[in-house]
Amino acid sequence: MEESIAPQQTWHRRIAVEANNRAWELTNRERSHAEDLEMLTAAHISAWHWSQIGTELNQQRATMLLAEVHAVLGHGVVARSLANSMRNFFVNRAETPDWEMAFVHTIHAHAAYVAGEMEDYRNSYATARQVIENIESEEDRSIVWQTFRLVPQA
Repeated sequence: MEESIAPQQTWHRRIAVEANNRAWELTNRERSHAEDLEMLTAAHISAWHWSQIGTELNQQRATMLLAEVHAVLGHGVVARSLANSMRNFFVNRAETPDWEMAFVHTIHAHAAYVAGEMEDYRNSYATARQVIENIESEEDRSIVWQTFRLVPQA
């Protein structure tokens, strides 16, 4: 019985990672309508596969991606709900690294903006900027800036 579980878990993990990477790649560039649909589908595929085999951390990272994808697509209510959920998880998790906390606040700001929640947007945007500037790794900081630049300035 255990032998049949391991290959299935490996398969779920492989698909989750591939779909995750593709969705993130698409968030950071101009897309056609077909690519918007691909990005949305890939994010949901990743989230579903993580829900089958992932840890709570994996699942919350998938929720973070879903929040960003929905924000990028202008789905304010959905983006906001997902962003609030993942933000509550990461903010209350002592071992959240600086780069991940920067993503949390960046995506929360983006979702709040799209949802028209301007006070939350301004607070999260300011926090994101501060956290990004304090990321120790220059490479990590550069990666987060790619997502931060997608957040509208108001």
